[in-house]
Amino acid sequence: MEPRRVRIGIDTGGTFTDVVAVDEATGRTTTTKTPSTPADPAEGFLTGVRKVLDLLGLDGSAVTAVSHGTTVATNQLLQGELDRIGFLTTEGYESVLEIARQSVPDGYGNSYFWVKPPRIVPADLVRTVRGRLDHRGTEVRPLDEEDARAAARFFRDAGVGTIGVCLLHSYADDAHERRVLEVLREEHPGAVVSASSQVLREYREYERSVTTLVDAAVKPRVGAYVTAIRERLDGIAPGVPFYVMKSNGGVLSGEEVVHQPITTVLSGPAAGALGAALVAGAAGFDRVLTCDGGGTSTDVTVVVDGEPAVTTEGSVGAYPSKIPMIDVVTVGAGGGSIAWLSPEGTLKVGPRSAGADPGPICYPSGGSEPTVTDAHVVLGRIPPHLLGGEIPLSVGAARAGLELLGEELDLDLERTATGILEISAWNQANALRQVTVARGLDVRDFTLTTFGGSGSLLACRLMDVLGLPRTLVPPDPGNLSAFGLLTVDVRNDHVQTAISRHADLDLDRVRSVFASLEDDARAALDGEGFPRDRQRVQRSADLRYVGQAFEVRVPVADGDLDAAAVDQACQGFHAAHRMLYGYDFAEDPRQAVEWVNLRVSGIGPIRRPDLVELSPADGPVTDRAVTGSRPVFFDDDWVETPTYDRPRLAPGDVVPGPAVIEEFGSTVPVHPGFRATVDRHGNLLIERDA
Repeated sequence: MEPRRVRIGIDTGGTFTDVVAVDEATGRTTTTKTPSTPADPAEGFLTGVRKVLDLLGLDGSAVTAVSHGTTVATNQLLQGELDRIGFLTTEGYESVLEIARQSVPDGYGNSYFWVKPPRIVPADLVRTVRGRLDHRGTEVRPLDEEDARAAARFFRDAGVGTIGVCLLHSYADDAHERRVLEVLREEHPGAVVSASSQVLREYREYERSVTTLVDAAVKPRVGAYVTAIRERLDGIAPGVPFYVMKSNGGVLSGEEVVHQPITTVLSGPAAGALGAALVAGAAGFDRVLTCDGGGTSTDVTVVVDGEPAVTTEGSVGAYPSKIPMIDVVTVGAGGGSIAWLSPEGTLKVGPRSAGADPGPICYPSGGSEPTVTDAHVVLGRIPPHLLGGEIPLSVGAARAGLELLGEELDLDLERTATGILEISAWNQANALRQVTVARGLDVRDFTLTTFGGSGSLLACRLMDVLGLPRTLVPPDPGNLSAFGLLTVDVRNDHVQTAISRHADLDLDRVRSVFASLEDDARAALDGEGFPRDRQRVQRSADLRYVGQAFEVRVPVADGDLDAAAVDQACQGFHAAHRMLYGYDFAEDPRQAVEWVNLRVSGIGPIRRPDLVELSPADGPVTDRAVTGSRPVFFDDDWVETPTYDRPRLAPGDVVPGPAVIEEFGSTVPVHPGFRATVDRHGNLLIERDA
């Protein structure tokens, strides 16, 4: 018998590394988890590969591909662990990082002043070159190569090995930047360099500069990490294709990601959003809020018609990033979020996290500060163990830690624990409001889909706070992000700024730019091993009303680009603007439309795993699935609550609250007044009692 062929998805989180394997011959899905290893994330990754292969009784020869969601770039940026970076730009633009933008963060009105965060490159590591292009790419003044050589030698002699290059208007023509790169290679061959024309061919000098510098900053660490995994993975499954999740909702080979590290800044959250979109769509819901709760944070996004929202206006920490990314809002409200007392004497939860090492107090080698997980375990909301008993939890240690905090707050144990969970729930609710109410969407029109190890623990409370009609909890929710890695295609995005009013649009120029971008997209897919007959390209454009400072992305029809096609895109812009902002100027001839950026996405399709339909089961659910009971604190009182083993539930089963539904990687507390119904795919649908 031929060996089974297995694809593996691995998502590395702050506390656990999640693993999903799909047998392409039988459709069987196998899931597991292993503790993350922050000191060497690659070790947790490889442990996960070995663990799932052991469960399958296979060796590396059965593996067809491995896809990975990583937080290496994200964590480096959020923690500010950046080495010295050099910045080379056009003469006269040396202060672009200092000037930045005039906008200030939300909440500034509650403070007396706001100070800009430190620039990513200090002024003494900025160098300029003479030479100038205009916005159409026409050379106004030739590049001064001696300036470029002097800058390269300065960085070399100063020991600056990471450099970002962003010359004025290089999005329109990259000739000057290409020559600067050649000079840098000649004078400073050991340097790691990122050029804006290779990272982001889009106008807006500040955002393009920062995006390029961020790419340069994370390139050494991401490159070393991906290379280490590639080499060590070859020891298990030699030559197996290795893909890394990108922020835009696609994957890219590890070999290519090394050259585009900034594309991974939201790698893990993107996979979870796509996995949730697939599962919720199969369950019949097309307007979905995803809530991915991990050990360190919770990531939320909006899904409409099966597609997560995408933005190019995102940021990571203090750094704006113009690359396409799934529109995710992150809040420091995970299972490991630490509860602490502010100087004013109020209870706070997060954003600091106990992470995987040392972890919550209840962990075998846990820390000394109480966390959200400690509150759950003390209230009986989760069992006194994780991963089916692999990690025992100490209820006594958690109680002691919470009692100490309660003494400072003058609250008893239960009030302290419920207070921690209430604050955590409101933190998550506020993040969900940011992606809905703050953007003109009615949160009550959406189905909440919760996943991640801690994502479903507060589902009932979120429904109350936000007025949500229902919550969908997929099977193995703790591993949904890893599952999502197996549902996405190889994808690369290419952009070119080409500003023109719609009425003055030069169709030949637009066709030429699209053709060039499509050639780039297909060449990239060629390098990924996709034959031309399997490749797909999608065209889109960023449009705005003249005078606006923001754009709206709309699709551009395939095939011949004629006047009808661009008019159709313009009408699509009016409709999209109306949907996003409540108005449009489609009937006002005085308000002109402007085309700003042309985009092409190259897609190499990968086979998606099928969602398995469960068979009905005989006998009452209480006989099949109830494993016992324990006291759980709900609604200001302790209630003797039945516990259910989720794998024994079958389609049509109804679990009334109060109840606690447990499985290997997560737990779902069903509060009094709620019920959970099992659908044909094994999802739990939590609703209020009629």
